Amino acid sequence: MKTYATRVLASAGLVATLLIPGVPAMAQAGGDYPSKPVTIVIPYAPGGFADTRMRLIAAKLEPRLKQTVIVENRAGAGGVVGTAFIARANPDGYTIGAGNLAPLSVNPTLMQSIPYDPVKDLAPVILIENSPLVLSVNNTVKARNLQELIALAKAEPGKLTFGSSGVGGAHHLSGEMFAEQAHIEITHVPYKGGNLASTDLMGGHITMMFEMGYAALPAIQGNKVRPIAVTAAKRLAVLPDVPTMAEAGLPGYESYNWQGIVAPAGTPRPIIDRLNQELNAVLKDPEVAKSIVDTGSQAAGGTPEEFAAFIKSETAKWAQVIKEAKIAPQ
Repeated sequence: MKTYATRVLASAGLVATLLIPGVPAMAQAGGDYPSKPVTIVIPYAPGGFADTRMRLIAAKLEPRLKQTVIVENRAGAGGVVGTAFIARANPDGYTIGAGNLAPLSVNPTLMQSIPYDPVKDLAPVILIENSPLVLSVNNTVKARNLQELIALAKAEPGKLTFGSSGVGGAHHLSGEMFAEQAHIEITHVPYKGGNLASTDLMGGHITMMFEMGYAALPAIQGNKVRPIAVTAAKRLAVLPDVPTMAEAGLPGYESYNWQGIVAPAGTPRPIIDRLNQELNAVLKDPEVAKSIVDTGSQAAGGTPEEFAAFIKSETAKWAQVIKEAKIAPQ
């Protein structure tokens, strides 16, 4: 029979074992996290909007985690390559990544197949930001507001055109949702990049474009295009005189090109909670907050559950738009 002293020694030995870094039970609890560098995978190429923002987030996260935070770009297939890499990573909190609109909420409907299940294979950590778009027209268009633009479209169905960076992106789907909700027919003109579409908008070769705030601002400020409305629920600080789509006559219209942080499914909840806590704090950093506002975006934050619910609602919304617009799977 074991004596009381024996049982005490055994218990002490178990506790000591659990406190040894690297022991699986401890890793599952997340108590020593992080004990080595953390990698944030970005499913897009270096230098773009998503990359720039996530590098700033990573730089601010580093001192809070007291570990090096490495940024790794894995671009390809509209974000699918990098997102699949995140989903397949070891669920220990040391490989996490950017979770974006297209890979999480558009591609599951738009693409014939993707090598991951956004719900089953990924764990939402936090929504970083919502990036509304600005609906602008070229300066030759007579419409001065949304209702006049809708009237022009109804007068000549199919004549008005809207540009995008390609099929299935936020530019494109925002235009399709506009057409659906306004009951108009407008013609989509896809380009191989947003800059090409923007150039043609300024040149008068296309009628309108839904463009992210940071990209639209220079042309607006230079009076090269005319802003009609923004796709957010509230006006943007950088464009205070431009109404929302709802204010301009389309109640309920909202469209964002958003991004957050996700981890592989199975990542221990204590690690998810630690990352969520630190990233919520990062979003309150003055430099981060200013960067988000100055580019026409809106800081988000919140809980993993709120991000999961947001992804679910966005998936349903864009699946409906894709269906109504009869966009063929790519």
